[in-house]
Formats: sequence, C-alpha cells, structure tokens
Amino acid sequence: MVLMSNETTTETTSQIMSGSKMIVEALKKENVECVFGYPGGAALNIYDALYDGGIPHILPRHEQGAIHAAEGYARVTGKPGVVVATSGPGATNVVTGLADAMMDSLPLIVFTGQVNSSALGSDAFQEAPTLGISMPITKHSYQIQDVKDLPRIIKEAFHIAGTGRPGPVLIDVPKDLSAAKGSFDYSQPIHLPGYKVQQKPDPDAIKQVTEALKTAKRPVILAGAGVLHAKASAELKQFAEKYQLPVANTLLGLGSFPASHKLFLGMAGMHGTYSANMALYETDLLINVGARFDDRLTGNLEHFAKKAEVVHMDIDPAEVGKIVPTEIPVIGDARESLKQLLSEPHVETETTTWRKSLEESKKEYPLWYKEDNETLKPQRVTELVHKYTAGNAAVATDVGQHQMWSAQYYSFETPNKWITSGGLGTMGFGLPAAIGAQIGLRDTNVVALLGDAGFQMTFQELALLKEYNLPVKIVIVNNKSMGMVRQWQQLFYNERYSESLLPNQPDYVKLAEAFGIKGSKVDCEEDFVHVLKESLSVQEPYIIDCRVTPDENVYPMIAPGKGIQEMDGVKP
Repeated sequence: MVLMSNETTTETTSQIMSGSKMIVEALKKENVECVFGYPGGAALNIYDALYDGGIPHILPRHEQGAIHAAEGYARVTGKPGVVVATSGPGATNVVTGLADAMMDSLPLIVFTGQVNSSALGSDAFQEAPTLGISMPITKHSYQIQDVKDLPRIIKEAFHIAGTGRPGPVLIDVPKDLSAAKGSFDYSQPIHLPGYKVQQKPDPDAIKQVTEALKTAKRPVILAGAGVLHAKASAELKQFAEKYQLPVANTLLGLGSFPASHKLFLGMAGMHGTYSANMALYETDLLINVGARFDDRLTGNLEHFAKKAEVVHMDIDPAEVGKIVPTEIPVIGDARESLKQLLSEPHVETETTTWRKSLEESKKEYPLWYKEDNETLKPQRVTELVHKYTAGNAAVATDVGQHQMWSAQYYSFETPNKWITSGGLGTMGFGLPAAIGAQIGLRDTNVVALLGDAGFQMTFQELALLKEYNLPVKIVIVNNKSMGMVRQWQQLFYNERYSESLLPNQPDYVKLAEAFGIKGSKVDCEEDFVHVLKESLSVQEPYIIDCRVTPDENVYPMIAPGKGIQEMDGVKP
C-alpha cells in the first residue's frame, strides 16, 4: 500500500460539501500523509468520505493502537499525527493516548464521532461525554455545533497542536453534523486572541544568561525534549562547544546532543549516569533548555541544584518556576533562544577543572552490569542492537526496565530516533508507536525494544506489520515479569512479588507465525547475534524472543525520597 497521497485539492475559495467531506479536504490542505483510525457507527460518514478521499488510512486493531501509532509518527516526523475514532468506547479508548501525548508534548489531531446533536445528553447508544473527558488531557478540545464552523476549527486545531509547546487537540463531531452540508472555505486567517506564543525571547534575558556564564565555575546544560521539538540540536551543540559546557539529557531529550561527544554526560535522573546526576547536584549554573523538571529527573527537590543559579529556557511559561525556583527565565522557542545566545559577543569562561572532574567521574563510575557468557543479559541485548544497527535505528520502547536499559545503552547520535512514553509511562505504547515511526521513516531501521508484559497489551497490532509490509524488528526483552514492578517489590516491599511475575509465557514464535511473521527464540548471546543479523538483513518484520536473565535490576537508581546525589548501585 502506498502511504503517501499525491492528490491535490482544487484551490477554490468556497465549495458546498458535507461535514465529513470538509474534514477530508482540510486534511489535504494540511498535507496530511496518512490517518490512523478505527470506524464505528458515529464515524461512518467520515469513513465514507475517506473511502475515495485520497488520503491513506491505517487500520490498527484497537483505538489505543491507533493513537500510539500516531504518537510514534509525530515523534519522528514532527508533524501532527491524525486519528479518527467513533463515539463512546472508541473515544474512551483514545484517552490514554491523549494523556500520553499531552504529557510528552506530541502534536495530534483526534477526530471522534459523536451521537446526533439532538441526542446529546440522553445516554444514547455509544454516547460518552468526550468533550468533558478530554479537556483536562488535551491542549484544546472542540465539539462541533454547526457544520459551517468545521473548516475554521480544523485549521485552528492544526495551528494549536503544532505551535508553541506541541500537544493533542480533539474535535468531537456529532454524526448529523458530519452529514450536514455547508460552505467549505479554508482560506480564512486564523484568529485566536487568547492564544499567544512567544517565539523570540526577551533580549535582556539572553544578556543575563551571558553575564551568568562569565562567573560560573561549574556550569551544565540540561537538554530536554523541547530541543527536539524546536529542531535546535545543531544550535545546542554549537552553544555547548562555544563555551565548553557539559550536557546532560532528560529521558525524552536523548538524541538532542550526540552521545559520543566529549561534553556529553549521559542521561540524568532516577536511572541516570553518576556523572550527569552529580553535575546537576554540584553545578553553580544550571541551564535548562526545554525540560520540565519532572520528579523522575530531580529526585528529592531539597537536594536538586541547590548551589546553582537556574536558567530555564522554555516556550511554555507555565513550566518556568513551577517546580524549581528560576533566577533567569527565558521564555521562547529553544532554537530562537540558542541562536540569540550564539549571536551574543563571546565571553570568557573557565570550565577546565569542572570538565576534568566530570570526565574522571565518567571513567570511575561508568554504567555497568555483570557479564555472563552462559546467559543473555538484558543490558547486552541493547548493546548488541546498537552495534548491529550502527547506532542509527529508531528505537521504540514500552515502559519499565527494558526502557531504562534502552535509554542507558543505546547511544543516540541524531535527533528524533528515540520513541518512548515518558510522562505518563504507558505500557503497550512501544509496538504501535514503532509502527507509526516506521510509516514516518520509511527508509530507516525501526526496532521495537519491548518488555514481555507491555508487548502483551497491544500485540494485536502485529497484523499491521504484515498488512503494510512494515519491516519493524521486535526484540522482546523477556524476563517473565513486569520487570520494574518486580524490582520495586524486591527493593522496597520485602520481596513480596504481588502479581508481578509472569511465568506462563505464550510461545511468541508461534504467535509471530500466526500473524505471518518470522520469529525466533534465543537465550544466549551467540544465538541472538545470529538472529539479529538475519532479521536486519531482510526488509520484513521479525520478532526475536530474548529469554534474558530474570533477576537483573536497573542501576544506578535513586530510591524514592532520595536526592539526586544519593544513587544506589553506581559500582558492582
């Protein structure tokens, strides 16, 4: 199936058409490449318009799969992912994805069918209060009241989703209004008086950052996903090199700075590197670029960056000062802010001693695990995937131990190759997100590094791999448990493994075969390398069930309530 529409829309000022036809025409105007969705009664008018509308449609086997696939697509392309679902259970099945996209700042446009407008509030068949449900977990939500408003609302929705801090926008469409006819005019300018995005920062704030650099002895950059959304990786690298500033990444910021760079400290936070976390503890000038200081990053706030003057560069003013007191707020697009900093007259900084101490800590406290030639270690799985994909694959994960090992051991050199659920921590995210990423990156290796528990939540989406011939490689890090839950129960609940062990595993090779996909089971490094190389040599999907050592834990680790400097397991 061709996943790119080459059709164009006739540029007329106004046409009479149904609401569902308006939706399709508006999507063409927005250059939408594909739609992810699942039909149902209240959305049938929209699907009838899609039938010969010229926009490819991807049919996941569950609405949650549809919206996670749209998230994966949005993550790697930067373009809004578009989703269509029906009313009632269709709409409620996308709620998890809406909340996930909202927390991780991913642009989505989600159309939900709704019962006829005359039946709203009557508990009609498959009615749900979609507008009320979605409002707290979207950047904005609409419910169509008049078909004539559809073109304006869709145009506004794309603008809101993709500008400023990206996020999901939902449009609830009663069935009678998707059938009603009206005038389609997509040429009207957007007018949103209450929606203002400050792209360029205050020049005085930029000068304050430059002044702070003059006196700082232990500066560090914390780079978050805002760098990626702003397409500011090149500027970040130039800024760090100009002033020789060490760089730590948040979980979602990985890839915004090359992992092999001498200034890179690694990922910071609960399972971050010793050098990154100690840099955030000891720094006297913390320059946060596009990160939101979430609790998994900071640990106990009493110990986080207490010696530092804090610069927070963010396009969302609501994030600045919300968690960490900020001396120098810089509100604006990360790329614009970094470009202005680079254009400022150069100031002399002296960071040699600081950088040398951090370099020594990187050597003294590297990431580690105990090697064992007779078993397959989960950390080694990620290292080998990195090796045989030359570190250039797009990697999607679920949430848990395998996610943290992927973040630690797959060293990202380029932006927009890391697809994971950060803020909401959604199990079942990885497989459909990998599918969306592969659709967005047709010529790139996409590897889904999944936990066995998360994989079982959305494995029905395997059907798409065969149907659309998507060459996603699925590597199941199978430790027969909900790994991170088991780790916490071991460490903090006296090894009382309440409902976290999964001893009765399905045969994933037979499951793969049932979907027409090749699959292999491995339990040692030699076999894994052989199968991995084989899978990467073919342009088709492949499942590898890696039976890893079941009792491995993720280290380093900051225990709940501890400060960022109080890491367990920094050495064997």
